[in-house]
Amino acid sequence: MHRRTLKAAVVAAFAVFGAVMAAEAAPRDTLVIGIQQEPTSMDPTSDATASIDTILTRNVFETLTTADETGTVQPLLAKSWEVSPDGKVYTFRLNEGVTFTDGKPLDASTVKFAFERAMAPDSTNPSKTIFALITGIETPDATTVVIRLKEPDAYFLANLAMGDAAIVHPDTAANNKTTPVGSGPYKVKEWVRGDRVVLERNDANRLAAKAKLREVSFRVIPDPNTAAAALFSGDINAFPVIPAPETLEQFKQDKRFVVVSGTTEGEVILAMNNAKPPFNDIRVRRAINHLLDRQEIIDGAMSGYGTPIGSHFPPHNPAYVDLTGRYPHDVAKAKELLAEAGFPNGFETTLQLPPPPYARRSGEIIREQLAAGGIRVQLANVEFPFWLSEVYKKKLYDMTIIAHVSPRDLSNYIKGTEYFYGYDSPEFRAMYDDFRKTVDPQQQIEKLKGLQTKLADDAVHGFLFQLAQAGVYDAKLRGYWKNAPELITPLTDMYWAD
Repeated sequence: MHRRTLKAAVVAAFAVFGAVMAAEAAPRDTLVIGIQQEPTSMDPTSDATASIDTILTRNVFETLTTADETGTVQPLLAKSWEVSPDGKVYTFRLNEGVTFTDGKPLDASTVKFAFERAMAPDSTNPSKTIFALITGIETPDATTVVIRLKEPDAYFLANLAMGDAAIVHPDTAANNKTTPVGSGPYKVKEWVRGDRVVLERNDANRLAAKAKLREVSFRVIPDPNTAAAALFSGDINAFPVIPAPETLEQFKQDKRFVVVSGTTEGEVILAMNNAKPPFNDIRVRRAINHLLDRQEIIDGAMSGYGTPIGSHFPPHNPAYVDLTGRYPHDVAKAKELLAEAGFPNGFETTLQLPPPPYARRSGEIIREQLAAGGIRVQLANVEFPFWLSEVYKKKLYDMTIIAHVSPRDLSNYIKGTEYFYGYDSPEFRAMYDDFRKTVDPQQQIEKLKGLQTKLADDAVHGFLFQLAQAGVYDAKLRGYWKNAPELITPLTDMYWAD
């Protein structure tokens, strides 16, 4: 080789070596997270799909308050607040200089617009009830918002941390479903339907310095085998609620990963259409509850990951009361109740199952359990958009299985026949109204216990189990939450140890 050619080759080699070393020295700043459910929209204020909040809340869209991993309310857009002695007036002081990703300011007038939009008669906000008590919103100056309630609300501050209470701008709110514009430290770079949502750090944001990750992709992988394979191959770095819990033991044996089992707010229920025969008969609903064997469902569908529940309430909450013994597994009792209700030979029904494995696997087991009492169940696997349209919105179903992952969601049971449960109980509404006005913490606990007991006594649904946050993470990833007290994935907390 010619001397000059040799010299050039050596220089080139050192250049390549230097580039490699520089790349290795640079901090790792990308992350790929697996999720089971595809978001149906990019606007958390317009749709009840849980993955919208999980991806976007606190990352792209912000709220007045937020929560830490214990579920304790913390400041976010509001740096502080005051509550009147009667619990009816909330005065929020906003952080100054907050802007949306398009540069528009977020001030008191923006908050007023966002809440009045959520309260409007034609609002599609999935949690309109959290705004129902608001009688007026005042903006004395650009950083002060005064919200007046017609009566106290024990959950008001906590509910303002939900994605449904995200602050949106009047100029961009209408397009947020496909082109989201928020005030958070990340913005949506790409949404490939059926595959992934990619967020990139907004370096102009006030919180950008806290965000160590430059880009985060949320990959939609509902299939259990594909999810496990993607983790083992390194295609994804984390799966907070893995759809294949039976693989967790394998991951525990692999030093590349950490397996973490925490809590969620997700109550998995066998929902029954209380407004439709025969499920409008409490004897039928109670019979179905007697046919259910929760532990068999948890073991068979979730490899043991999950906690049995007897009502719509998380076992880790201080107000939880164990009602799992209300309907012991008793086939003879179930048949007796069915005969009393006019179904001595059982009946035929359909169980609609959305894609998550917890639903479809549980459905297979429940079909066999109900068959023991003469109830002949036809399983219908449906895609999530169909489930939202036909089951959730149109209420065209007999039974379904779904995890209600939003916190503080007992208010679903006060909505009467407008909600897909079809449960219409004036007594429960009065009890919930009384609880909501209660400000003493100990009294709140006692009244929450009463609400849980009422739902169990009415056998509104088959309350199955609390969904565990059984996740797999790259061993070098830090800052993820073990528990999920809210539907948020705070990316500013996450970073790579290497």
